[in-house]
Amino acid sequence: MDFGIKDSIVAIITADKNVVSSNSTPVFYASSEEHQERLALLIAKVTMGMVHDLENGTYVVVRH
Repeated sequence: MDFGIKDSIVAIITADKNVVSSNSTPVFYASSEEHQERLALLIAKVTMGMVHDLENGTYVVVRH
């Protein structure tokens, strides 16, 4: 059997500082939608995670 944490949120990327509050997950604030998408993709590449769009102006990078 395989035990342990498999899924974890690696980062949160948003343009609106009022949408997200986190003490344990790094939050990156983007200046535009293009900057937000670029940050999400780069962070996902570096961490080997996947980008998920929450459709409220926020992306999360999750490692599955």
